[in-house]
Amino acid sequence: MRSHEIDYEIIGQAMQMVEVELDHGETVIAEAGAMNYMEDGIDFEAKMGDGSKVDQGFMGKLFSAGKRMITGESVFMTHFTSQEHGKRKVAFAAPFPGSIIPINLAEMGGSITCQKDSFLCAALGTKVDIAFNKRLGSGFFGGEGFILQHLSGDGMAFVHAGGTVIEKQLNGETLRLDTGCLVAFSDGIDYSIEMTKGLKSMFFGGEGLFMATLSGHGKVWIQSLPFSRLADRIIQHAPKLGGSGQGE
Repeated sequence: MRSHEIDYEIIGQAMQMVEVELDHGETVIAEAGAMNYMEDGIDFEAKMGDGSKVDQGFMGKLFSAGKRMITGESVFMTHFTSQEHGKRKVAFAAPFPGSIIPINLAEMGGSITCQKDSFLCAALGTKVDIAFNKRLGSGFFGGEGFILQHLSGDGMAFVHAGGTVIEKQLNGETLRLDTGCLVAFSDGIDYSIEMTKGLKSMFFGGEGLFMATLSGHGKVWIQSLPFSRLADRIIQHAPKLGGSGQGE
């Protein structure tokens, strides 16, 4: 199934949203709860699966939904379809501050791999699947790095990253980074998770027990502020329960 051809505009700087423009009959799929606003004439429906296979039966949809449950995502995806002639717009944003990366899957060889919670929305026809790290070992305990999402198709897909985003082109080089800082990578990149060497580095280095290693030929997208890191800092500095209140 060929993906629908959608137009879009990225709005904002630090806390971005993407506004998708739909022609009559065009559809964009999104994670549940990602929609900000939509114009009149757009219908939306929660469906089991991404709609990439029109002939997929109930059991096939159920199997795909089951795999999404493993990643902690909603079983259902929301499909937004324009029913009016002319242009209609619908906008999406992630639930935490960051940047939105537009990716033309056709230019990426037809697919990319991304963190399980970074997918935001895509043109109908995009297949959203999960990809387990082939090298289990320490990767089994590597948090964000173990279960990834695989997006395939020939249309536009949008992924969200926390903080500032940098895009690196690898031409046979090797790059090592914190597992949570990885947003996505294209085909041609070999990905694995390694345990930090040395007891001191593990317990006193502050960089976590695992590092992601990427090598090969392709693109890698990196985020400066993973949501997991932001959440940890908030929890660390939150007032302790049972403390004295004001006025005491």
